[in-house]
Amino acid sequence: MSTYTFPKDFLWGGAIAANQAEGAYLEDGKGLTIVDLLPSGEKRRSMMKGDVPSLTPLPDLFYPSHEAIDFYHRYPEDIALFAEMGFKALRVSIAWSRIFPTGEDTQPNEAGLKFYDNLFDECLKHGIQPVVTLAHFDVPVHLIETYGSWRNRKLVGLFETYAKTVFTRYKDKVKYWMTFNEINMLLHLPFLGAGLVFENGVIDKQIQYQAAHHQLVASALVVKACHEIIPDAKIGCMLAAGSFYPYTCNPEDVFQAMQKDRESYFFIDVQSRGEYPAYAKRFFADHQLKIEMEPEDEAILKNHTVDYIGFSYYSSRTTSTDPEVIKNTTSGNVFGSVANPYVAKSEWGWTIDPKGFRITANQLYDRYQKPLFVVENGLGAVDEVTPDGEIIDDDRIDYLRRHIAEMAEAIKDGVEIIGYTSWGPIDIVSASTGEMKKRYGYIYVDRDNEGNGTLKRIKKKSFAWYKNVIQSNGQNLGSE
Repeated sequence: MSTYTFPKDFLWGGAIAANQAEGAYLEDGKGLTIVDLLPSGEKRRSMMKGDVPSLTPLPDLFYPSHEAIDFYHRYPEDIALFAEMGFKALRVSIAWSRIFPTGEDTQPNEAGLKFYDNLFDECLKHGIQPVVTLAHFDVPVHLIETYGSWRNRKLVGLFETYAKTVFTRYKDKVKYWMTFNEINMLLHLPFLGAGLVFENGVIDKQIQYQAAHHQLVASALVVKACHEIIPDAKIGCMLAAGSFYPYTCNPEDVFQAMQKDRESYFFIDVQSRGEYPAYAKRFFADHQLKIEMEPEDEAILKNHTVDYIGFSYYSSRTTSTDPEVIKNTTSGNVFGSVANPYVAKSEWGWTIDPKGFRITANQLYDRYQKPLFVVENGLGAVDEVTPDGEIIDDDRIDYLRRHIAEMAEAIKDGVEIIGYTSWGPIDIVSASTGEMKKRYGYIYVDRDNEGNGTLKRIKKKSFAWYKNVIQSNGQNLGSE
């Protein structure tokens, strides 16, 4: 069995999002946000892409985010369980519409600010560092109705105001921040990623990339504000990562894989390097896209780059230019991938590729030369409670063990990694499907896809396993 070495101050923990965990969707003055409009069921995916029939919840649909797992009221209990595992960090998001219910209120909502004060205090009481994402699939619905969301430059200033408000409020409590969660999701699920609604659901690249520019400028301005308001803080960007493999060594496949990777790298190239890459400029020209910019935008982007690269990694992807191969494309992962015969799949069709984790980490570090923070990684699976009340999630333990081992190899490769917050340390609503049965946690939550259940928390087998991983600082991953 290999022995792995992690930095002594490595931030082990877990990650959740406000819209998938908190519930209390209109409590204490909170306004509607993106995920509050996404029902479970077959309509969810088309709505995430921008085909949104209503900007208010409809009475005949079930919206799992409205109650979620009631983290809003149960966070002390949940954080105590995270502390029992030994968490050094907990990644959460602030719900923008808890702080500014419409997104353009003249004063912030004190009840919303107080909730996060209490949440961060509870974390710090247990020695857990909050790692806070400012926008995790989150735009106040009023801004979608009024301005068309991020297609409008108006949101840059509103987001900056929101960020400055929370930086000022929590400057003594939060030292790790991120701007936009999985910012590249804007290209794949534009409503989920940026609140973009399209007529008849037909996606418009011009609108997507204009919205992307606005988010990138907002990100840079927020980095500037963070450095000014909290000089000892670190603020990063966040990528939905996972390298594309060419299906064959045909140069056409290899080039296609490079292009697919660049679709995602584009965002981080701008946030980390501070300028639009040449390949993006060619893409805009080839597709007749004209990005409207203000005269100061280039300087803003150049002067306010991120401190670190946060990323999620669940699976690698494979691409091909062969029409016959493309027929075997899986839709399990949002990005789409042709079947890779060398790797297994999860119950939801996501490839299980630990070596791809190491590859992705190396590629990101080679490209940016900035510290990395693994802020999502995990296995969504069906968990069964035995008659004795146990949950034996050996598949999850195996997935995490092998991925953490490859992360350790990446560190040996020379990749600087700040920490590892696995996704969904407690079962939460799945972002992609709206299901509860797609579980990631070390802690089981008694709730089903229809919203039934007691919300009781039960430790899974993986709870004790991850506790041992953290206690040993990654040296004890269990038997291989």
